[in-house]
Amino acid sequence: MPRVTVAREAGACYGVERALRLVRETAARSEAPVCTLGPLIHNPRVVAELEGRGVRVVETPAEAAGCTLVLRTHGVTPAVEAQARESCAEVVDAACPFVKKAHLAAERLARDGYQVVVVGEAGHPEVEATLAHAVAAGAEACVVNSATEAEALPVAKRVGVVVQTTLSRARLSEVVGALAPRVEDLRVTNTICEATSGHQHSCEELARKADVMVVIGGRNSANTRHLAEISAEHCPGTHHVEGEDELLPVWFEGADLIGVTAGASTPAEHIRAVCARIAELSGATAIERDGDSGTGQESRP
Repeated sequence: MPRVTVAREAGACYGVERALRLVRETAARSEAPVCTLGPLIHNPRVVAELEGRGVRVVETPAEAAGCTLVLRTHGVTPAVEAQARESCAEVVDAACPFVKKAHLAAERLARDGYQVVVVGEAGHPEVEATLAHAVAAGAEACVVNSATEAEALPVAKRVGVVVQTTLSRARLSEVVGALAPRVEDLRVTNTICEATSGHQHSCEELARKADVMVVIGGRNSANTRHLAEISAEHCPGTHHVEGEDELLPVWFEGADLIGVTAGASTPAEHIRAVCARIAELSGATAIERDGDSGTGQESRP
């Protein structure tokens, strides 16, 4: 009979759980309308659920004038935060503590006189916020996302590196390897979140032995897309879905081990719903956590 196995580390990280708790508590107590500055997290279904609770998404602090504004998990630039505190009735900072760590690291490098290189996806809100913190602290700063981009970068003698929290260690190593021969003084602050590394390692472990892999999370989520890429390297039958309604029965035909993982912006209830639907479609009788002893008991991701 088919088995459904959930990766050892999968789903919402501490920063996401904290942000969801903050916004729900704020919506319950605030007398003013509640807004989030951009999507709170990169999960369209969660954002839709929050909208159902009356939490509106705005793109600028001006749109939330007089409202309670929740700053997204990815963090914001110093200028945007200042605007928010000037125009909004209340500001609730839901930025992930690990993202804050990257901001502080970029500022520290800037104050110490380093050219700051942020390794990550240009345009990603977390990366843009980290870049802005470096610039606000007086640094020449830029973003690179590959060794090729790093090799083409005009560099100073002293370069400091910080990294998008959801990036892979392999990508960071490639970029550092490209920069190291070209500078006199290279300082690297590894700001990759441990939850991200754990998710990626657990995903690879499961994908190596699974017949089919289902990766759950927003298609706009960088860390979920990275999981899907890692999974596809080891399991050709990898499918990235945002919810149980996207699953197709044909994916599970002939599969013995169906692996499931989820990005850091995916709540546990979404994982449970997808696992339950996979069990219905495949005829699986057990949903287990990878590494469990195989008791046949349903796990609680």
